[in-house]
Formats: sequence, structure tokens, C-alpha cells
Amino acid sequence: MTATAPSDRPVSDPSWRTPFVIILCGCLIGLLSFGPRSVVGMFLMPISTDNGWTRDILSLTIAIQNLMWGVGQPFAGAVADRFGTLRVFWVGAIMYGLGLACMVLPLPPLAMHVLSGTLVGLGLAGVSFNLVLACFAKLLPESKRAQAMGAGTAASSFGQFVFAPLTPFLVDLLGWKAALLIFSCVPLVIIPLSFALATSPSSGQGQGTGAEMSIAATLKQAFAHPSYVFLVIGFFTCGFQLAFITTHYPTYLKDLNMPAWVAGSALALIGLFNIVGSLGAGWLAARMSKRWLLAYIYFARGAAVILLFVFPPSTALALVFAALMGLLWLSTVPPTSGLVALMFGTRYMAMLYGFVFFSHQVGGFLGAWLGGVMYERTGSYEVMWYLSILFCIGSGLINLPIKERPVAQPAPVPAE
Repeated sequence: MTATAPSDRPVSDPSWRTPFVIILCGCLIGLLSFGPRSVVGMFLMPISTDNGWTRDILSLTIAIQNLMWGVGQPFAGAVADRFGTLRVFWVGAIMYGLGLACMVLPLPPLAMHVLSGTLVGLGLAGVSFNLVLACFAKLLPESKRAQAMGAGTAASSFGQFVFAPLTPFLVDLLGWKAALLIFSCVPLVIIPLSFALATSPSSGQGQGTGAEMSIAATLKQAFAHPSYVFLVIGFFTCGFQLAFITTHYPTYLKDLNMPAWVAGSALALIGLFNIVGSLGAGWLAARMSKRWLLAYIYFARGAAVILLFVFPPSTALALVFAALMGLLWLSTVPPTSGLVALMFGTRYMAMLYGFVFFSHQVGGFLGAWLGGVMYERTGSYEVMWYLSILFCIGSGLINLPIKERPVAQPAPVPAE
């Protein structure tokens, strides 16, 4: 493939790789990568009970998965930007599947943290919707990018909608170990789908004058730019909330003596309503200020959490909260990724968005881990809900100063 001048056409592709095929395969990869990961929290109690653990032990494993996903994302993005995406998808799919399979083994806590935490996290860095979105930015015409990013994010959440009710069904039918082993085979389907999203090292366009910059110069420019730093910091809250809720919300509902179907239905509703929210955010991101859209989303998330304290616990409240959070779940992704592409172009999109996502996963690490720690220390999740509200307010405010325009290229140094 060869890069072309910026236009309303795809960068270049074989005849069979139409925009429809690229978007379809990318959406399927997002579904298959996010689906199993989104329901790991439903295995928290079965694994902990069988191993005789308190819930904070496996919470740390899940937290490490989130952290290693974040650590690995910039490197996976840099490798994909430099050498192409195909092998990154392949290696990531294999590591992801192995990491899920390790959770079935009767490992001591440290081995579980190291093996499952590292393999699942780094595997996800190579197959998750973050890399899919970068491929969309490189391979699709600009007129289709925002909607494609919304569709890719929605498809990832549809994976949660599919796997959330499927998990308790498989656990009841086959046991939690067999269910988890089945899920460990799912990432392998990503390998053939990845051919549609293959990119070459030259894929993508820079911004400004189009002059090529090195990876080091691009990173230096990005982290010296306040708007990019604000974006990185603000995305922390998204990860904190997502990881806390997916890991601990099923157990939170169980602590309220609600039947198991409520937890499965709640996670499914999050996935279902996130389809609407992500598509809507993609549509809005192409038509309104992205920074204001992000601020509105974070403020609305905080308001949704407040509902849990205003009304008494009930099945209806649990499901309404899930639906509201679903609308806001990954709706942050289209405007966030869109701002990265707007500011710096698509040449190093995977890497630069990877660093934004690292902040997301640091939040995810703390959300999953502190949820278990705070429960064991206080006997409830109340502190975590309050932290979630405070972080939402902070992220909403920090996105407001972002400047929505391309970052100026540094002037070339004249030869002496």
C-alpha cells in the first residue's frame, strides 16, 4: 500500500477491502475482543470461592490486566504504526486466549497475577478496539471516520451485550471452568478477520504540512501540548468507572441479595445501550465541539451514579442505572480518538491514542483493585461510588480548555 494525499478516499487497499468490509471486520474484532473481557467480573466469586480467596485477590489480577493493557497499548500502537498491524493482531489474539485459559488453573495468587494479568493485558493491547479505531483512521476516508469509530465502539459493547447473558447460562450448564475455556478460544477468530485491517508502515497522514516526523519527535510534540495532556488526564475517569463497574457491579448487586439474572441483565443492558450511546457520540462528534461533548458525558456519568444514593436499592434501579451508564459507557471514545486525529493526524494515531488509553487503564487498574480493597476494609463499595462522582466532575472540567485544532508542525531547522 502507498499513502496518498489527504482526500475523501481510502488510503489504498485491494479491491475486496471496501470501506464496508473494513468496518464490518473491525466491528467483529471489537466485539470478539471486548466480549470475554467485559464479563471477567462475573467469574470473581466462583474463582475466589474455589481457590479460597477473598475478593481483593482476583480483583488485583483483573486490575493488572487493565494496567498491562494500558502499558502495552502505546507499544502495540507504535509497532503497528512502524511495521503494520497484521502481526500485532495475531500475537495479541494468542496471548489473550492463553491468559484467559490461565484463570482456570489452580494457581497461587502471585502466579495468577503474573500469568493471567500480563497475558490478558498485553494480548488485549494487540486486538482491542483501540487498534481497530487507528486502522479505521488510516484506511477510511475522512468523511466516514467519525461514524466508523462510533460503530467500532458500539460493536465492542455489543460483545458485552452478547457475552453478559451467555456467561451465567454457560456457567449453569457447564460450570465456570468450561465456560471460561470456551471464552479463551474466542480471540483466535480475530486472526482471519485481521486481514481486512492490515496496514503498511506508510499508512496514514500527518497533519500540518504533511512533513514526516520521527516517533520521538511526535511524542515530544504531543506531551508538550497542553490539550493532549488534558485529554490524557481526563480519560483516567473513564477507565476507573468502567473497570470498577464491570468487575464489582455484579458482586455489588449480589450483596444486595438480588438474583444472579439481575447482574447478567445489567451488564447486558450496559452493552445494549452503549450501542446507541457510541453511535450517537460518533454522530455528534462529527457535528459539535468534541471537548464539550466529553464534558457533557462525564458530568452525566456522575449524575447517574448519584441516582444510586438518591433512590433505595431495587431491581428496577439496578437496571435503570445500567441503561444510563450504557448510554455513556464508551461514548467518550469517538470524541477522544477524534481529537487525537484532529490534533496530530493519523500517521501515529495508534501510538498517540495508545498513550491516552494508558491513562484510561491506570484508572481501570485502580477501579478494579481498589474496589476489592475497599470492600475488604469497609464492608461496602460506598467509597468507590463517591470517588467515581468526584472523578467525573474533574474530567468534565479538565476537557473544557482543550483547543480543537491541528497542532502546528515545528519549523524545519535551516542547514548551516
